[in-house]
Amino acid sequence: MEVSSIERLCLHLISSAFQRCRLSENLCRLSVVLNCSSASDPSLIRISISDTGSGICLEEFNDLTCTKEVGVAEKWDGLLSIQTTSICDYEIHHYNMNIRGNPSEIRLTTLPSISKNGSKFSGTEVSFSVSECIEILLREIKHFFQKMLVLKIPFVQNVTADLVVEGGDFPGSRYETVFLASECNVSHFQSSYLECLKSGLEDYVLKHGNSVNTKCDSCFPCRENLKVGSGTAYHREGHKNAGLAMEAVIIINDFPTNPCCRSCSAITEVLYFEDFLPSSIPQSSLNALTSIGWKSYGLTLVSAMDQGGCALLEWGGNVSSYGQINVALHCYHRQLMIPGGHKIQSDQNLMKRAIKLALDDLKEKHEGTLLSENALKVLFLSVCHS
Repeated sequence: MEVSSIERLCLHLISSAFQRCRLSENLCRLSVVLNCSSASDPSLIRISISDTGSGICLEEFNDLTCTKEVGVAEKWDGLLSIQTTSICDYEIHHYNMNIRGNPSEIRLTTLPSISKNGSKFSGTEVSFSVSECIEILLREIKHFFQKMLVLKIPFVQNVTADLVVEGGDFPGSRYETVFLASECNVSHFQSSYLECLKSGLEDYVLKHGNSVNTKCDSCFPCRENLKVGSGTAYHREGHKNAGLAMEAVIIINDFPTNPCCRSCSAITEVLYFEDFLPSSIPQSSLNALTSIGWKSYGLTLVSAMDQGGCALLEWGGNVSSYGQINVALHCYHRQLMIPGGHKIQSDQNLMKRAIKLALDDLKEKHEGTLLSENALKVLFLSVCHS
């Protein structure tokens, strides 16, 4: 399902809040509140995204625009309300920002500040009102947080996130989900980013099965069913993207013989992350996925597509003999970047190298897995002559 501009805006603002928490290097809380209690307009939702991170940099909004999708103007006026303060500020700063139209037309209005009365704290709240389906917003935000937990990165573990729905005719007068950092094992603080990603994807697969195409309880595997391969590719010093790293983790679920599970194996959702946050996959990266020599690993890729910001791989041939294939990719700068700073330039070769390393690692660790057609023929002939 295509993600609307309002849903994309929510996820962008949540991503920025996560980055501010990451920069603070302290224990932080991130809250997303959907309030639909307006008596005059029951369809109106007040969305508030707040964090106790380092405080906002207004440059974060430079590239933020309200897209001209059909119907968006009727749902939202393009106005953001912003309150922010850093630890060294004496006041809480308050702004209104209209992001409708082109970036050059963005209008920032400075409103009266509020004194902190000598208190020492930092944080930001961004809020706006829209007419939107709350169930769709809730689904997308929950999925974002679930993917966020896949990373298990130490400074991400410092953030506790909660999602709250209040008021209106939504089932239950109050709904609240807390995504606790403590769900991650303490040992991950001493682990590499790649080890954290491997563990996180294992947990994600065990909790959610094949989230794209789950049809029955049998699609949820046991840990002993998982075959895992991983790899990290780096750019050398002097390269235009020096300092950029790409991690790839591939997990194959060995399903028991079950027609439903076998039918699920034809589609893979690619969990893609940029700079420690869930992200939609760039088109150049989709192109890279199609150009990998999958057949040398016994796999036939039919297509790689972007479906509402989610990358899906469709497999053909005898993929059902492997079980479900799961992929997580993480591209990041090895130096800490500020929100709204230098953006990642997608690199097809870096992704291909990382995925090949992960495939080779999986193939080496699990004998008889990911064999090419030629290798299978050789194996078959050797068995026949033994």
